[in-house]
Amino acid sequence: MSNKRRAKVIGQILLVSVLIAGFLVLTTLLKNKHFLLFSFMLLLCSILPAYWRFEREPLKTQTLMFLAILIALAVAGRVPFASLPSVQAASFVIILGGISLGPELGFVTGSTTALVSNMFLGQGPWTPWQMFAWGLMGLTAGLIGRTQLRHKVMPMIIFGGVWGFVYGWIMDLWFALAYVNPLTMKSFILAFTASAGFDLVHCLSNVVLIALLYRSWEKLIDRLNRKYNFLPTKTH
Repeated sequence: MSNKRRAKVIGQILLVSVLIAGFLVLTTLLKNKHFLLFSFMLLLCSILPAYWRFEREPLKTQTLMFLAILIALAVAGRVPFASLPSVQAASFVIILGGISLGPELGFVTGSTTALVSNMFLGQGPWTPWQMFAWGLMGLTAGLIGRTQLRHKVMPMIIFGGVWGFVYGWIMDLWFALAYVNPLTMKSFILAFTASAGFDLVHCLSNVVLIALLYRSWEKLIDRLNRKYNFLPTKTH
């Protein structure tokens, strides 16, 4: 990638980051009103990086179909387990989507999963923050997918386990900013501590699923891609 191209990509990423941060701040300042509008604005922001990347590189119909299938699998991996807090397969599918499709479509996979699954579980002021958290999970998985670490199970297990906590911390931040009053250092820490058990469960569910299924899913996707050539070309 040329320096000019790299600078342009960095500028686009910064623009999207500022927009997303702005929408998250606004929804908090507005006391969680108009959360559905902000959710769709975040969805638009998540699509922008993919659009900018593929404006010069054709996006195959097969790639879009695979993206849709991944989102459907992620939703299916979350909704049936709604009665078991933090136990779900959505994060595993989002990580797999980022690894396979790259950071841009990985973000789309994560953010869209949150929005669509909440149509079944209930939309609320938490939706934009879930979209951001799962989108960021897919994006970072996409960055890992550009390295040789994607072929090693143990680094992926660690990655999934860490994200079980990071996702929870992002949601704790929203909860503290929105509902903890007065917001002091003590109450802020207590808000994070209260959800530690749920974060641990999320971490362990990611670890178990990656340990058991990651290698076979990776082989399956690679085999299908050799036959149908649906994965986008990785750019560095």
